Amino acid sequence: MEIQELKALIKETMREVLQEERLRLCQILIPYISDNEQRELEAEFGVPSDDTEDEVIDMTDWVIPILCKAA
Repeated sequence: MEIQELKALIKETMREVLQEERLRLCQILIPYISDNEQRELEAEFGVPSDDTEDEVIDMTDWVIPILCKAA
């Protein structure tokens, strides 16, 4: 295996590992709530499916490039 191929393989492997660790960190940072707490939140603030289209902002085009750049 040539040096360039080896470098590319290591680089891709590191990207995959970092992405997995970033996802794991996100999961750790999202707090757990019980079913009872979830029902209380839905009663007070409503369910996301109750939102009208006017209230929803699609941020996919804004967030995805930032995440991809970080990788």
